[in-house]
Amino acid sequence: MSAVIHDTALVLYYDKPNRYGFNVLVGALEGDEYFDDLKVYLVEHGGELASKLGGVIERHEKVIVGFSFFTTQLWDVCKLIKKLRRKYADRVLYVAGGPHPTGDPEGTLRMGFDVVVRGEGEETLAELLKRFDCDESYADVKGVAYFDGEYRFTGWRPPVNLDRYPPFAAKHGMFGPIEITRGCPFACYFCQTPRMFGSRVRHRSVEQVCRYVEVMRRRGLTDVRFTSPNAFSYGSPDGKRLNVARLEELLEGVREAVGPKGRLFIGSFPSEVRPEHVTEETVELVLKYASNDNLVIGAQSGSQRVLDACHRGHSVEDVYNAVKLTLKAGLKANVDFIFGLPGETEEDAEQTIKVMKELAEMGARIHAHTFMPLPQTPFAKAPAGRVSGKLRKAINSLICKGKVYGAWERQEKIAEMIERYMRTGDVGCEGAPSRY
Repeated sequence: MSAVIHDTALVLYYDKPNRYGFNVLVGALEGDEYFDDLKVYLVEHGGELASKLGGVIERHEKVIVGFSFFTTQLWDVCKLIKKLRRKYADRVLYVAGGPHPTGDPEGTLRMGFDVVVRGEGEETLAELLKRFDCDESYADVKGVAYFDGEYRFTGWRPPVNLDRYPPFAAKHGMFGPIEITRGCPFACYFCQTPRMFGSRVRHRSVEQVCRYVEVMRRRGLTDVRFTSPNAFSYGSPDGKRLNVARLEELLEGVREAVGPKGRLFIGSFPSEVRPEHVTEETVELVLKYASNDNLVIGAQSGSQRVLDACHRGHSVEDVYNAVKLTLKAGLKANVDFIFGLPGETEEDAEQTIKVMKELAEMGARIHAHTFMPLPQTPFAKAPAGRVSGKLRKAINSLICKGKVYGAWERQEKIAEMIERYMRTGDVGCEGAPSRY
C-alpha cells in the first residue's frame, strides 16, 4: 500500500518524562506505509510548543497535537492546553494518552482535549490518524474517549502483540530503552501499570529484541536498557514464576548483538526487580552478561501488614534476602520504599524505619517515595501520603549518612494536590467542548 496520507501533521509534546511512550507510538506508525509521508514534529518544551504551533498550522492542512502524561504532570499540562486552546482555538485536534488520561479520561477531556486514547496506543493512534486524515468520524474507533453531548468510551482493544511493533522509531531517530515485557499480574493497589496494560504478561521475543539491538548498534548506540514491570520476569508464562533459561537466552542474545564494545543493563534504571525474583541464578546472570553495578529492588514497605494490604505478593523477608544476595555478588542495592501508604499506622511506620535502618547497615541505599493516589487504581480515593515526624527524622538521619535519596518531600506536596483533585475534580483549568 503506497503512502496516501494527505497534508496532515502530527505534533508531539516530547518532554523528557514521556518520551519512551512516544518512541513506541511513532515506531508503530513507521511500520505502516500509509504514514510514509506523515510529518512528525517533536517539541520538547511547553513554551516552544505554544510559539511554534502556529507555523505548523500554516504549513499543513490538518494538525493533531499529541500529549502523554502522568498525574504528577497534570497542572503543567492543564496550563499548557488551556494556553493552546486560547491561542489557536479549534484549528487543531488535541489528543491525550498515557497513564493519567487512561485512568481519568473524563477529567482529561474537561481540561480541553478532544480525544483521549485509553490503554495501549499502537493500533488506536494509527486508526485515529487515518480517520482524521480522511475526514471520517472516529466515533467507533476502539480505545478512544470523547464528549458528544455526553461522555463516550468506545471500549478497550485486545492486548497488543509486542512482536508486531518496534520498540522505538528508528526512521525518526527516536531511540530509548527496549520494552521486553508488558502487563503485570500482581496488580498492586497503588500502581497504574496493570490498569493500563492488563494483568497478563506479554514478552517481546528474543529474536525481535536482538533484531532491534542490532538496529541500534548500526546507529552507533551501544548502551542497551530495558523497560519492564519486573525485569527478571522475562519469559515467565504468568509473570510470577521465573523462567531463568529464557531470561538467559535473552541476555546471551543481546550480549552478542550489542557487540564487544556495547553495554547491557538489566534490573537497574529504568526498570526494577521484585525482591522474590532476586535469586542466586538471576544475580549470576547479571554478573555474567550485564554492565550495571546495581539492582533496583521494589520493597515499598517494611510492614508485612501494609504489603498485604497493597496486594504486593511478597514478604519483608524476601526484601532482606534480595539485598543480601545483591550485596554478596558485589552489586549495589537500591531499595524502593513508599511512605504514607493507605492504612499505614504508627506501628507500620516504625517497622519500616527498622527495616530501612537494617538494610542501610547491610550496605543498601533507600530510594524514598511518598504515596500518591492515582486514577483507576484501588487506592485512587485514598488520602495523600503523609510522612510522620518519627519517619521524617529517621529519613533525614539516613540522608546524612548518604543512605537515602529521592524526591519524597516534593511528592508529599504533589500528593496533596492530587488528593484534592481526585476529591473535587477541579484542576483549576477551564474545559473546552469537543470538536466532534
